[in-house]
Amino acid sequence: MNYRIEDLPMLEKPREKALKYGIHSLSDAELLAILLRTGTRNCSVLTLSQALLKEYSGLDGLFKARISKLKTFDGIGEVKAITLVAALELGSRLTEAKEIVKKQIHESKEVFLFYRHLIINLDQEQFYGIFLDSHNYILGTKLLFVGTVNQSLVHPRDLFKEAILHNAVKIICFHNHPSGNVCPSLADLELTKKLKEIGDLLGILLIDHVILAKDKYYSFLEHRKDIWQ
Repeated sequence: MNYRIEDLPMLEKPREKALKYGIHSLSDAELLAILLRTGTRNCSVLTLSQALLKEYSGLDGLFKARISKLKTFDGIGEVKAITLVAALELGSRLTEAKEIVKKQIHESKEVFLFYRHLIINLDQEQFYGIFLDSHNYILGTKLLFVGTVNQSLVHPRDLFKEAILHNAVKIICFHNHPSGNVCPSLADLELTKKLKEIGDLLGILLIDHVILAKDKYYSFLEHRKDIWQ
């Protein structure tokens, strides 16, 4: 029989501890134990949680783990893997939502610093729009496309529709290159020119298009100022 939270001694039960002392009193392992619910035939759910944190060097490493990898860990099946990833993603989104309210973009490098965590482990290109007010405060960020970025697949309509919904007057686009090479392709260049032209017509200005990789970025505004002339 698998070890469950109910099988733990009273003083080790995370749920009871949370009710008595508050959820903030729980350790990372105890919070994970609540999510996992059961351990294995040979270890309790709390021991399993501790082993998982050790394997991934804490919550940061666990957050970056993929479902397919988590499923190979003894005692973690598909349901538990998805539960963990979903819980960690919710925490990440909450943090991002709180931070975005305060963020103002002054330079292209900040796009890299603010958003690289979204793309650091991806093996597919993702295209995002960042929607700004007249003072460059972030009004919202939206994932608009997953796949290979080009003119035909990233439709300007979707980008500017979101800009209008956010009441934005400026836009910054960014996408990732999973290869780590941030040099723009011809499709990247043509898409940037097209979005700039449409934005000028609509009065919703494209102020940059940034290509992100794990440890570097490419800014069209910084390297191709001719597009904005």
